[in-house]
Amino acid sequence: MEFLQTCHAPKFFGVWVVRAAFLLAVLGWGVGFYGPPIYLAEVARRTDWSLSLVSSAVTLHFLVGVLVIANLPRLYALIGLPAATAAGAVLTAVGVVGWAIVQEPWQLFFVAILTGSGWVAMGALAVNTIVAAWYHKNRPTALSKAYNGASVGGVIFSPLWVALIGWLGFAGAASIVGVIVIVVALLLTSYVFTKTPESIGQPLDGEGSDTLKVQRLGSNLKRALPGSLLWRDWAFITLSAGMAIGLFAQIGLLAHLFNIFSPVVGAQRMGWLMGLGTACAIGGRSIAARAVQRFGNRRVVAAAGYFVQALGSATLLLSDGHNIWLVTLGVLLFGSGIGNATSIPPLVAQSDFAPEDVSRVVALIVAIGQGAYAFAPTFFGLLQSNAHGGPDFMQSQFFTAAIGIQLLAAAAYLAYRAPPMNTPAADTA
Repeated sequence: MEFLQTCHAPKFFGVWVVRAAFLLAVLGWGVGFYGPPIYLAEVARRTDWSLSLVSSAVTLHFLVGVLVIANLPRLYALIGLPAATAAGAVLTAVGVVGWAIVQEPWQLFFVAILTGSGWVAMGALAVNTIVAAWYHKNRPTALSKAYNGASVGGVIFSPLWVALIGWLGFAGAASIVGVIVIVVALLLTSYVFTKTPESIGQPLDGEGSDTLKVQRLGSNLKRALPGSLLWRDWAFITLSAGMAIGLFAQIGLLAHLFNIFSPVVGAQRMGWLMGLGTACAIGGRSIAARAVQRFGNRRVVAAAGYFVQALGSATLLLSDGHNIWLVTLGVLLFGSGIGNATSIPPLVAQSDFAPEDVSRVVALIVAIGQGAYAFAPTFFGLLQSNAHGGPDFMQSQFFTAAIGIQLLAAAAYLAYRAPPMNTPAADTA
């Protein structure tokens, strides 16, 4: 009888939730994060508007997202996560088509507001919120799998955008991608995101009492930080600083690596190398998830990721822009930490804050991080344009700054040490 009950027991639905969150991340990052550089090039080519004008629209795209992210938890409470996600998909799709057909600069900034508002409902905070509703003890592994969609989105959509635009033009490509985004998002929200563990009678992690015990232990060990208390908390200050500083270095490098090395490596080969570096994020994220489960200290894991990225930047510096093998190694080392910049901070929030504060903390650190990295391409571009002494000195200044910022991010994570837990069970929280 027990065997028959086991055979007929319903499969934990959280597995499907992770898969759906993975697919949502593919679309969100593929359209909202990896898409804007391509939109910029196409709009500038079609309209002959200045690069600074179109770049300002891209910056607005990311800055608008900051405001939306900070208020997403309230929106979820008001209309529900499924409705907010579907609305974000529609705004993103309409906005992307708008990028392809704008005729006036004011229209460009209007559609940037649409895409900036929409894609974050399919981004880091959305993925964390979706997965966190189903997992507690096994959240590191579940989030790692879901966030891999962000990396896959870059691997798929970067060449896909180029191929579709070459085949159908920007407007045709945007229309097809927009329809896909809306249809897939509506299917996910209708059949997956509307379900909760309570609505179908399943426990968190699919396990039951052990997870509930861990949650109660965490609640007892950490005090809530309402209102301004959170902003004065050293754990929050160091976490938000670590994420923002790390993303600043990461996005700045991603924006300029191709231009720096493609003259030597070749545009096509450098494009494949950048794609391979993005793919390395999947492996890096999986290794980090295992390290979190095994060693428990999530801040150390986050800091270690930035040490590896700093090693990659140092390798790129030593390449002098000419040694292809060192360039390849540097890009791969740097790429291994790309995914952890967004997937590890929510796990740190889970371990460092009371359960009732975690969603607010994650929303704020993601918003602060996006607000910071919106200006990173400009900062690193100024480093290059204002460097005097030739290309070698420019690269030296560029990568030295990147190394310093990456090490600063690691130091921020390590600047706070959580009080020791009195029970081993808390280590898996």
